[in-house]
Amino acid sequence: MDSSSANVDIKKKQQQAPTPQNTPIFSAPINSSVRPSVPTVEEDIETIQTPGTSLLANNPALMSMLQGRLGNLVGAPSGYVQTLSPEVRRRVNGLKSLQNKHAVLEAEFQNEILALEKKYLALYTPLYEKRADFVSGKTEPTDAEVEDGVSEDEDEDEEDEEEEDDKDAEKVEGIPEFWLTALKSHPQFADIITEKDEEALKHLVDIRMAYFDKPGFRLEFEFSPNEFFTNTLLTKTYYYQDEPGYGGDFVYDHAEGTKIEWKEGKDMSVTVETKKQRHKGTNKTRVVKKTVPAETFFSFFTPPVAPEDDDEDVEEDEDIDEKLEADYGLGEELKDSVIPRAVDWFTGKALQYQDGGDQYDDDFEYDDEDDEEDDDEEDDEDDDDEDVPAKDEKAPECKQQ
Repeated sequence: MDSSSANVDIKKKQQQAPTPQNTPIFSAPINSSVRPSVPTVEEDIETIQTPGTSLLANNPALMSMLQGRLGNLVGAPSGYVQTLSPEVRRRVNGLKSLQNKHAVLEAEFQNEILALEKKYLALYTPLYEKRADFVSGKTEPTDAEVEDGVSEDEDEDEEDEEEEDDKDAEKVEGIPEFWLTALKSHPQFADIITEKDEEALKHLVDIRMAYFDKPGFRLEFEFSPNEFFTNTLLTKTYYYQDEPGYGGDFVYDHAEGTKIEWKEGKDMSVTVETKKQRHKGTNKTRVVKKTVPAETFFSFFTPPVAPEDDDEDVEEDEDIDEKLEADYGLGEELKDSVIPRAVDWFTGKALQYQDGGDQYDDDFEYDDEDDEEDDDEEDDEDDDDEDVPAKDEKAPECKQQ
């Protein structure tokens, strides 16, 4: 599944992949035992005002217009090919023919990957269905399944003792708050789940996915009856463009989500703000209620919409592009990571395989010797300062034995 997610472009959004030319092999270590021997040189830097700089700085509209026109020049043909001789241009056209054939093969490659993903999703589905039964408490795992699921670092004796202690405890069906815990363990979803969301997500009993005949996929969230909304199934569908992108990749087009039927007073997507207004003439006050959008996980089912092509607001377009990319990224994480490895997110094991921190942290080991040397040097400087007499103070008399 992971291979296709890496081969999907966001519409109107192109990114530059890391290459050997723009990615350093090693990062420079922060601490180093090498100290520069060049003495500090202090210079007076004269600021030179370039003619016209203040004009642009004081005119944001002019600056925006220039940036827009310069941006249109990026990626424009240089005209070099037109300067080539006819026989060389003929060979270039031959190369283009080969590239066209290559593009056809790339499109076939992507289609075969999608077909392979569909095939294995059909093989995964019985496992997902049994997982849903375990989580809901409809069925219990067999002794063989439990034994197979015990990790090498777990102590079975301790588990047996805990089971004996829990015999008198209240009976619990299935695995409570399984999907809520799994989602909260994922950094991207933990950022968008609020305390109010948690109460509703406790009723989330399963998350599934499905493919279509055309490229695209649908996420399904199944809920048990709850006090927040009447829906028992919330869906989010991601559509790709009909025409493949450069290199045969699928190009993300848009997403559609289920309209949530909130029960009265339970809508988490809005907040009601209450303000008092005083009439200037009569001096009477009235209470005005205003509904404003609220941050909630359930905004996931109301995806952002791409701007129209004739919209010339560059900043707004960039903001929408970022939201589209983030929204698509959440869908991909659910499809490729959360759904296939839900129990690992529930237990926290999946966090061990997340890309976090400095990738070179394990490659270098730093001691505190340099820091201690710095502290010693500072202490020595302080001692030297104490020995230097003040401006009006006489130096101590040196006594010889």
